[in-house]
Amino acid sequence: MSDRQSPVLAPRVWEVGALCRAIADALESRFNPVAVRGEITGFSRAASGHCYFTAKDANGQLRCAMFRRAAMLLDFSPRDGELVELRGRLGVYEARGDLQFIVESMQRAGQGALFEQFLRLKATLEAEGLFDAARKRPLPLQPRGIGLVTSLGAAALHDVVTALRRRVPHIPVVLVPTPVQGAGAPASLVAALLKLYRMAEKGQASEAVLTPMPAIDVILLVRGGGSIEDLWAFNDEQLARTIVQSPVPLVCGVGHETDFTIADFCADLRAPTPTAAAELVAQPRDAWLRALDLLGARLGDAVQRQVDTRSQRLDQVAARLGRPSSLAMRQHLQLTKLVQRMRHAAHLRVQQQQHAQSTLAMGLLQALRQCVHRHVERVDRAELRLGLLDPHLVLQRGYAMLTDSAGRAVVSVRQAKPGDALKATLADGAVDLTVAQQARLL
Repeated sequence: MSDRQSPVLAPRVWEVGALCRAIADALESRFNPVAVRGEITGFSRAASGHCYFTAKDANGQLRCAMFRRAAMLLDFSPRDGELVELRGRLGVYEARGDLQFIVESMQRAGQGALFEQFLRLKATLEAEGLFDAARKRPLPLQPRGIGLVTSLGAAALHDVVTALRRRVPHIPVVLVPTPVQGAGAPASLVAALLKLYRMAEKGQASEAVLTPMPAIDVILLVRGGGSIEDLWAFNDEQLARTIVQSPVPLVCGVGHETDFTIADFCADLRAPTPTAAAELVAQPRDAWLRALDLLGARLGDAVQRQVDTRSQRLDQVAARLGRPSSLAMRQHLQLTKLVQRMRHAAHLRVQQQQHAQSTLAMGLLQALRQCVHRHVERVDRAELRLGLLDPHLVLQRGYAMLTDSAGRAVVSVRQAKPGDALKATLADGAVDLTVAQQARLL
């Protein structure tokens, strides 16, 4: 035979897509429909509602897809580690040439080995009270420092650091790197946490003293998503007991939203993702600044309202008082009027007093005149009576008045002795007499 092969023995040259379709057809005709029993791992639900996971056992694994229509008929929430029975059709995902099982129905078939361990440990720790909500603490609104435990090579580290830099670039972060997967991961995680605990306690003890060590007020324990085997280090009993000993609140952000580990139940707060864990302990600085601006605006409004109120009251008072010059002018005019009124009243009072005094004076004068007149009349009458008693009038009638040398009136002969000098007062003069003899008594 020649070097050229026989056309009968030469292999057919397939187009890739045609070969994939041929394999799919062969699978369809040979196996479908088919039922598979296996343990779920890497379960995820897309935003479209489609579910993607891997069914596995000790000898192999099979990529599975469950579209939204079939997923809506599920009566439970599939989780990694669960043993399920799947019914569907084998096919080939031609875009990648992957063998794929399109799941049309799913039901629980029992618990997987790891999931059974998970449930046993969860029941034990829950009975001891490690999951009690009463022992869990609220997160600080503004931590002074954040402790971080994760792997240096994990995507979770980048996600957490990015979120913290974006939201709270002013808060220091203390990273203690550790493996997050593998046989030695649980012990390393415990050691990393204990190191942060000591730093947190020292920071609290030296709070009143200036120290370069940041005060750690919260701790993040994070890693990205994966299968139940990938996350198994966070289902360790010693790690769980170490988590509940944390001196500060601890947030666990392990895996995706559908992933749950023992560490999640022991932590003070469980975050669905590492990024969410960072966001829970890092209130955005912009939000605080906006809140501060809002408070400032409210304070400004309150002050302005007070100023407006006081200004309005001042305007009202000013309206009542007017300008000082106007007030002074009005007071001056009022004072002038009062002065005029006072002067007028005083003038009237003076006039009244003068009138009263004049009336009184006239009354007094009239009374005085009457009194004088009465006294004059009395004097006249007395003068008349005295005139009648005037000895001169008697003397004019021929009588004489005798007086002794002492000027005493001699009215009796007993007063005159012979030789006594007497004086006889007559109507027109006086005559000196000497008593010659004593007159006879009558």
